[in-house]
Amino acid sequence: MTATPTSPDLQPMPGLPMPGLPMPGLPMSGLVLDGLTLSLAGRAILRLSLRVEPGEIVSVMGPSGSGKSSMLAAICGTLDPAFQMAGEIRLDGRRIDVEPPELRRTGILFQDDLLFPHLSVGGNLAFGLAATVRGRKARRSCVEEALSAADLEGFADRDPATLSGGQRARVSLLRVLLSQPRAVLLDEPFSKLDMALRSRFRAFVFHELRSRALPALLATHDHEDAKAAGGKVIELVFPEAI
Repeated sequence: MTATPTSPDLQPMPGLPMPGLPMPGLPMSGLVLDGLTLSLAGRAILRLSLRVEPGEIVSVMGPSGSGKSSMLAAICGTLDPAFQMAGEIRLDGRRIDVEPPELRRTGILFQDDLLFPHLSVGGNLAFGLAATVRGRKARRSCVEEALSAADLEGFADRDPATLSGGQRARVSLLRVLLSQPRAVLLDEPFSKLDMALRSRFRAFVFHELRSRALPALLATHDHEDAKAAGGKVIELVFPEAI
């Protein structure tokens, strides 16, 4: 695998500011994969050492089956038990690969928005709120502030099924950010959007990750995604299927 830098010009997306969500007062030193190795049936299929700095977006590219999604699953703690993992994963200096998923402080955005259909838009966002936001009034206020800042004011009581694709994508990102993650993983989050919406939402996501100094790993097949991310590009070239 090789890493090559890219440096595109990225213009902030106008009209969709995000709320200044409170972040815990811990030093941010980024995400580190130290000799991360994934094996299946005793055969190593991925080896990677990498540091992602706060505010940096590193793209991981490769064909289907090259290990991109499995790598993200290993980081967030949802790796299929059929795999064996070695090495260390550290976030802000803390080793997280020995912790359960709910304590790792990693947010993940998938290609499907995965909004809960039985909850309103506000209910979906409240579900993602960090535990530090206590009290019904405070939680409602936080949800409404986030929606307003994302140009979705008044949407709290809406059924997710009534939203457009772009609106659903924004709500999905808001839910991730409201959980106050220390790192964000992006698993082909733009691949199902049409070209115009893809470009706009991608710029929105990248701008917000940088403004919050969040380290991010982007798994993608699309060279335009990697170019827009503007960080290192890791090419996975292993032929073995995962």
